[in-house]
Order: sequence, then C-alpha cells, then structure tokens
Amino acid sequence: MLKTRVATAVVLLAVLLAVLFSHSFAFFALVAVAFFAAAAWEGFRLFGSRHPAFGAAIWTAAFVYLLFKGNPSGATLIFGLCAAIWAVRLAPSLAIGLPRLESIGNRLLGGIYCIAILGCFLSIAALLAHSVTYLLSVMAIVWVADIGAYFAGKAFGKHKLAPSISPGKSWEGAFGGWLAVLIVAAAATAMRDTFASRVQTTWGWSGLLAVMTLLVVASVVGDLFESQLKRRAGMKDSSNLLPGHGGVLDRIDALIPALPLAVLFDLAMK
Repeated sequence: MLKTRVATAVVLLAVLLAVLFSHSFAFFALVAVAFFAAAAWEGFRLFGSRHPAFGAAIWTAAFVYLLFKGNPSGATLIFGLCAAIWAVRLAPSLAIGLPRLESIGNRLLGGIYCIAILGCFLSIAALLAHSVTYLLSVMAIVWVADIGAYFAGKAFGKHKLAPSISPGKSWEGAFGGWLAVLIVAAAATAMRDTFASRVQTTWGWSGLLAVMTLLVVASVVGDLFESQLKRRAGMKDSSNLLPGHGGVLDRIDALIPALPLAVLFDLAMK
C-alpha cells in the first residue's frame, strides 16, 4: 500500500510540475478539465446522485466555458460567492449536520458544493496567471498546514477537533499546522514573487498573521467538510481514481475553500 501511495504521489507531482512549467495553456487546460471532471463526479457521488456522470458533465462544460471564454483572474463575483458559501452554509454544517441524502436540501447543498469546486479550479487558473511560483506559494500554505497538523497530531494530539466527523484530527494538530504555516510564511517573505511576501509588504506582519490564520482555518474546514460527506455516504474515500490516495477530492478538499479566499486577498492587494 505504501509503495502504491508513493508511486501515485510521484506521478501526480510529475504531472503537476510538467503542467506548470510547460507554459502551455492548452496543456494546463487539458489536465485541469480532466481533474475537474473527476472531482465533480466524486462530488455528485458523495451527495447520492443517481447519475453522477451526467451532473459532472454539465459542471465540466461550465468550467470549460469559463476557462476559455471568461477571465479567471477577474472572476471576483465567483470567488466572493465561494467565500460566502463556505461562511454561510458549508462551514456551519460541521456543527448543524447535513440534510438527509434523499432530501431536496441535499440536492441544493450538492449544487452549492459544486460551485465551490468550480471556484477552486478557477482560482488555480487565476493564480497561475500571476506566475507558477505565486500559485505554488499559495498551495504550499495548505500543504504545510496539513503536514504540520499530521506530525503535531501524532506527537501531541489529545483533544479531538471533531470526533464525530474525523476522529483522527486534534486541536493540537490544528495548532501545529497553523504554527508551521506561520514559520514557513515568515521565511517566504524573504523570497520574491510569493503570496506571503506580497501580503507582508501590503499589510505588514499583523496582516500576514491574519491572512495565514484565515487560510489555515479555511483549509481545515474544507478537509472536515469532505470527511463529513464521506461519513454520511459510508465511503472511506471519495473514489479510487488515485491508487493509495483515494479520489481527487481527497487530495484537494482543503484547497477548495482556501484558494478562492487567497485570490480575494490577492485582488484586494492590487
């Protein structure tokens, strides 16, 4: 299992780097559309759709249209809508619970979550339009938070963060992930063309602390929300498309709320 997981991770990293450094929009669009279609399909499955492929096809068509005909960097309305969706509906579900799978409320929630996925992928395009380094510096915030939380949780985790949703996560782990992000972000301010350096230059150290904290919170919420969906659906993973890793949503769940929020901060600094 470990060999499979490592092999898949190496392939995914190779694909990511090949796409980002190819400087080919056509190559980026091809890979982005494929991963978006997979994520949308998984999302519909988690919400109990009888025809997940049909729903995924519709949303993928919408993504293709916005990617080629729209202006991802200027899609402020979509990014703002995503932030509002998480703040008003998706994050509160961690406390109030999810509607029954067969209910109309569940179908509406599924559509809302697909909007959030759409915003995440458009955010990738918007950040990439700035530069590869800039995009990776934003994504690294989520990755560092996840890695830091894992090791801190293993070493110090005692108090469960959300025992009914994800028993393995702890408050100590979340704090460790947040602290790791602050350390890495502080170091990144010395580098050119990074998200952290731009935030610090624009809003100072207190602004950097606030922005990094909000992004870490967003990433934790995204992770927990997908875990909540899987628990309700009785699934261990969102799919088995990525051997050893589960599905696409299992890999991007924390990015879904964090990236649109980062783009909004980026737009506010212009």
